[in-house]
Amino acid sequence: YRLLLSDYVKVSKVSVEDMLFDEQDIIRSMDKIEVIDFHQTLEVNGIRFWCYTAGHVLGAAMFMVDIAGVRILYTGDYSREEDRHLKAAEVPQFSPDICIIESTYGVQQHQPRHVREKRFTDAIHNTVSQGGRVLIPAYALGRAQELLLILDEYWSNHPELHKIPIYYASPLAKKCMAVYQTYINSMNERIRNQFAQSNPFHFKHIEPLNNIDNFHDVGPSVVMASPGSLQSGLSRQLFDKWCTDKKNACVISDLLHLLFSPC
Repeated sequence: YRLLLSDYVKVSKVSVEDMLFDEQDIIRSMDKIEVIDFHQTLEVNGIRFWCYTAGHVLGAAMFMVDIAGVRILYTGDYSREEDRHLKAAEVPQFSPDICIIESTYGVQQHQPRHVREKRFTDAIHNTVSQGGRVLIPAYALGRAQELLLILDEYWSNHPELHKIPIYYASPLAKKCMAVYQTYINSMNERIRNQFAQSNPFHFKHIEPLNNIDNFHDVGPSVVMASPGSLQSGLSRQLFDKWCTDKKNACVISDLLHLLFSPC
């Protein structure tokens, strides 16, 4: 909450008068937060509510609200598919009377995860093998961590790629990584078991890149950079720099779709 809203204030291009809130508003709001556990029931003025794991990103919750015996399930993004590090969204023990959900993808069906992951890694492998550079615009929370886990594992399994560097260029993603390294027990069994040997978020083949001035752009590489929308920042700078060379590629990904295109 604090990291994302502070980043919004930092990158906003609007005038001070048009800002929805500033850093001081965020600081004051922190004292108003009441922390509860998943499945813990609270009651306010006769309205009862509790929450379930929603998947999607670390800590995401869906809320069941009971008003006079009518149960409403309310959630933003959720995922019923376990990924590399997160549990799938829970199924409530009883059906709600009303369900209010985020609906970006509607009833669209997606390819199996292993198919999408193979398309992702194949596109990157093919590009760097031909001497190209790969830009992956990504949002700093959730998506970035999942894709970094996939890339680090793929590089570990392909020694021929070890000399090709992977960077993530997002100050916010770096800050979020500390949270991910702390809340291992909130993730799925795969990550918890792996953590018994080593922290999976201490990547073996991936390094942070703080700014483009420190980037030695001398050969094939993979850079995951924010923002995911390519409108500004490091991702836009690298896109403008690399887009004239047909050997390079831009992989625009979210965890449900993977879209590839040469620069």
